[in-house]
Amino acid sequence: MPWITNQNHWIIPLLILSIVLLFKTGYRGKITFAILIVGFAITDASIAQILKPMFGRIRPSHAIAEQINLLVGKGGLYSFPSNHAANSFMLASILGYFFDRIKISLFILAGIISFSRIYVGVHYPGDVIFGALYGYLVAWTVLSLWVMIKMRELKRGRTWVWYANES
Repeated sequence: MPWITNQNHWIIPLLILSIVLLFKTGYRGKITFAILIVGFAITDASIAQILKPMFGRIRPSHAIAEQINLLVGKGGLYSFPSNHAANSFMLASILGYFFDRIKISLFILAGIISFSRIYVGVHYPGDVIFGALYGYLVAWTVLSLWVMIKMRELKRGRTWVWYANES
């Protein structure tokens, strides 16, 4: 679990995902990548800058450090909501929308990443549950905006949003 929860271990897989989306999956991949960037910007900024300071819930790694066996570093001071859970579920939701065949695997991976945050002692279960729901909400908000833009552009006869024939 400590390996899964360490964000440094995800740099190479995320770089590979970015390369695949940008260069191997056609126009749909480029649109997916752009929507993911917007989703990450929203979840990271809103959680780190607004929600965590607003709720001010101290991490278990800080609040009850003497009662738990920490498997990783303490992390930042605040825990609610979990940014790892939000980002994981946002990523799974957006990728699952565009690439339906891998949707179940993505949500299983997001669940494992989220659970790992509780397992290593840096989040309470409620932090992770709310983070996952928040990530899902952000994903569907961004995807809904994309669908509205796509429909408007198609009505205007612009085809830059169309990718139906791509795999």
